[in-house]
Amino acid sequence: MEKRFAGKGAIVTGGGSGIGKAVALRLAREGASVLVADIQDDKASETADEIRKAGGKAESIKVDLADVSQIEAMTASAVKLWGRLDIQVNSDYDRVVDVNMKGTAFCLQKTCAQMLAQIPAEKRDLEVADRCNGKIVNLSSISGRHGRAYQLQYAASKAAIISLTQSAALAFARYGINVNAICPSVVKTPMWAQNIADKAKSFGVDAAKESTEFIARIPMKRAGTEEEMAAAICFLCSSDADYITGQTLNVDGGIEMN
Repeated sequence: MEKRFAGKGAIVTGGGSGIGKAVALRLAREGASVLVADIQDDKASETADEIRKAGGKAESIKVDLADVSQIEAMTASAVKLWGRLDIQVNSDYDRVVDVNMKGTAFCLQKTCAQMLAQIPAEKRDLEVADRCNGKIVNLSSISGRHGRAYQLQYAASKAAIISLTQSAALAFARYGINVNAICPSVVKTPMWAQNIADKAKSFGVDAAKESTEFIARIPMKRAGTEEEMAAAICFLCSSDADYITGQTLNVDGGIEMN
C-alpha cells in the first residue's frame, strides 16, 4: 500500500472501536504515526497494539472529550511523541451533546492552534498559503442533514458538526489547513447495534426487522463498512484533497443526495 502519510503525526479520537479504529489502522498502514484516543483506554490500547504488531507506529491515550484539559493533554502528547501534528480525525461520537458538539469544537480549537504553531513565522501571515499545513476530518451523520423525529439531540449535534466544520474551514483556509467531514449512514458498528436495540425497546419494534427495513431504504441496498468510511476519511486527509475544504461528504450508499 502506498505510504501517503509517511512522516505525518496523527490523532484519531474514538480510535478504540468502530470507524475510528478502522481509520487509525488505515492511517498507520499508509505510514502515519497514530495516537489512538478513546475514553475506553483498554480499547485504545488494543488498537495501538494491533498497529504495532503490523509494523506501524502507534500509542494510545485515555481521553474524555467533554474535558478540555484532557484534550489539551492529548494534543501535547501527540506532539511529544511524533514531534508534530498533521492529521486529526474526530470520530468519537458518544454522549451526544458533550462529545459531538463541545468535544469536536474543543478538538478543532486545540488542533488548529498546534498546526498554526508549526507554520514558520515568516509564512504565517501570507495572504495565500504556499502549502497544505494540516488536515482535520470530523464525523457527522446523515442524521445531521435534516431533523429526526425521535433523535432530537443526536440529529442536532450532528448538524452542529457540519456547521463547525464549515466555520473552521473558513477560519483556517488562508493558513492551508483543510477541515472537512463525512456523513455515514448505516455502518454495522457496536453503536449502530445499540441504537437499533434502544429504538426497539422504546417503541416495541423488532430490532432485526427495523435494521432490515432501514437498509432497504438505501439505494445500494446494503450497509457500509468501517473500511469504506476509513477510505473516504483517508482520502480527505491526503494530498489528493488539498483543494477540498469546508465540505461534508455523504458516504451513505445514496440515501442522502444533498
